Amino acid sequence: MTSGAPPLPPNTPPSWQHCGHDATSADPVGCRGIHVPGHTACLAHLADTDRNAYLNALTPGAGIDHRGTPFTEDLLHRLLTALHNPNFSQAHIGNARFDGATFTGDASFGGVNFTGDAWFDGATFTGDAWFGGVTFTGVAWFDGATFTSDAVFGEATFTANTRFNGATFTGDALFGEVNFTGDAWFDRATFTGDTWFGEATFTSDAVFGRATFTGDTRFNGATFTSGAWFDRATFTGDARFHGVTFTGDARYHGVTFTGNAWFGGVTFTGDARFGEATFTSDARFNGATFTSNAQFDRARFEMASRLGPLVCGAKVVLDGSVFDQPVTVEMAAREVSCARTRWASTATLHLRYAEVDLRDAVLEYPVVVAARPDPFPLLNSDDLLSEAELSGREPGVRLTSVGGVDAAHLALHTIDLSMCRFAGAIHLDQLRVDGWCTFATTPTDRGRHFHWRWSRRNTLTEEHHWRVRTAGRPARAHGWTTPPRDAPELPPAAVASLYRQIRKSLEDGKNEPDAADFYYGECEMRRHDTTRPQSERALLTAYWALSGYGLRAARALVWLGAAMAATVAVMVLWGLPVDDPKPATTGRQAAVGQQVTLTTDTPDPVNPAGPLPDRATSERFEKALRVVVNSVVFRSSGQDLTTIGTYTEMASRLAEPVLLGLAVLAVRSRVKR
Repeated sequence: MTSGAPPLPPNTPPSWQHCGHDATSADPVGCRGIHVPGHTACLAHLADTDRNAYLNALTPGAGIDHRGTPFTEDLLHRLLTALHNPNFSQAHIGNARFDGATFTGDASFGGVNFTGDAWFDGATFTGDAWFGGVTFTGVAWFDGATFTSDAVFGEATFTANTRFNGATFTGDALFGEVNFTGDAWFDRATFTGDTWFGEATFTSDAVFGRATFTGDTRFNGATFTSGAWFDRATFTGDARFHGVTFTGDARYHGVTFTGNAWFGGVTFTGDARFGEATFTSDARFNGATFTSNAQFDRARFEMASRLGPLVCGAKVVLDGSVFDQPVTVEMAAREVSCARTRWASTATLHLRYAEVDLRDAVLEYPVVVAARPDPFPLLNSDDLLSEAELSGREPGVRLTSVGGVDAAHLALHTIDLSMCRFAGAIHLDQLRVDGWCTFATTPTDRGRHFHWRWSRRNTLTEEHHWRVRTAGRPARAHGWTTPPRDAPELPPAAVASLYRQIRKSLEDGKNEPDAADFYYGECEMRRHDTTRPQSERALLTAYWALSGYGLRAARALVWLGAAMAATVAVMVLWGLPVDDPKPATTGRQAAVGQQVTLTTDTPDPVNPAGPLPDRATSERFEKALRVVVNSVVFRSSGQDLTTIGTYTEMASRLAEPVLLGLAVLAVRSRVKR
């Protein structure tokens, strides 16, 4: 080695030595290539006779070590020709060391078969690099390699692990139809031009963590059999993943998509994780299929106008995500979680099959959650989105929670609210409930001994939870929904407040029958609220017992019938006199021409006497019935009555019209619109 050569790089293997080529004014740094065995110079700087002798001695399949060697097109061609196997019309190389080598001009390794390990760490390709159809039987390492122009690896086969960590592709990177049997690592790689992995096959893990794709990137039709890792990668141009199949987990955590992100027709068999991803432009998942979970937690959609239609056989997680522009979300999934999701503009969620969680979601503009009755059509196609992942399930949508939500901007259309928890939400009185939205109902199966106990009505799930918690014995909790562990324990006053607000919302929507049920629930909670005055609770109890808070016509009519029957019985037995008193006129006889004075008196009614059965005659029953019917309509019959009958009629004229009015009120609450 000459004294003018630069020092060796740190951690240089002991066998890596400067070739001994003298530094000149034209080559001030000297050559760092490893010398050819038996010589002090690398292959590029050997004398012609020595170089020819070395090349002539090579045989197909031989191992070579040319680390740091500067290759011209001619020198590389001569080397590969020396390793050419005439039986296979291609070069065969054993272990190949090109670490730190520099390839000036085009470097063509097309069709070469590397039967051993191949190292290109830190290599520099100043022209096009052609590795099309190359077979790497052993490991292939391109860590830190620099491809100044195009890099072509089309139809190449990587049998063992492959590493392009930190590699730089200044031109286009073409990996179309490449087969990666071992792990493929592109960690922190930089792709400045367009990148093409169309129809590529990744049998083992594929790692693109923190990679940078400046141009357009295409993985159309690629297959990832194992895990696919794109964590913290950056796609500045369009990223196209049309028709890609991810058999293992697909991770895009923290990825930034500056251009369009197209995942149309993609199949995710494992978990798909887009947590903290940023979609600056459009994000298209039309026709995507997720067999397992689809996680978009804390993702940001800045310009996406449509998400879906997509189908998920498990759970779609949008927790903490942000939608900056008006968006339409179309999903068929088992679960859709939107906890803490922020809708900075209008949004419409068309869903099928899903249980939806909206806890703590931030709604700055109107958001509609609607159940779609029919399957979604694919974009630009007459075909429908396949829902095979959800076969056997009902397509309806169930909302599970709106706790912590400002419901002033929330509209629900044809949603099952039977399990929805409303506790913690505000402005529930402004919630829009349209279409055929269903609520929880009172138990229909209450055991063998209490079939009559509860009348059927719509309820909130919070009342179910309260009744289970306060039931003194299991029989009283029969049929009510058991609260989950994370459900808050609400007092009756809090449940009454929820009923009052949602009742107001239903009344504003002209849904009077369901609003009446919620008025019933509100009164029930007030009646059980021990913090209220005892007199108020007693009044509510009487109101409940007599007419079900003015909402149970049958109950009021039963009481009315009982009151009328009791009144008739009292009248027949004690209220009617023995006979109707007949007026008697009396006077004094006077002489002719004198004034005559006559006095007419009606004798007091005579109380009936004798055995009670003898008093129950048809005539007395008919008179008593006339008195009672007139009392119900708040009129006097004009019938002569005993003292007991008079007071009974007064009580009847006061109580029975009230019961009739409660029955009429209950009927009206059910038919009013």
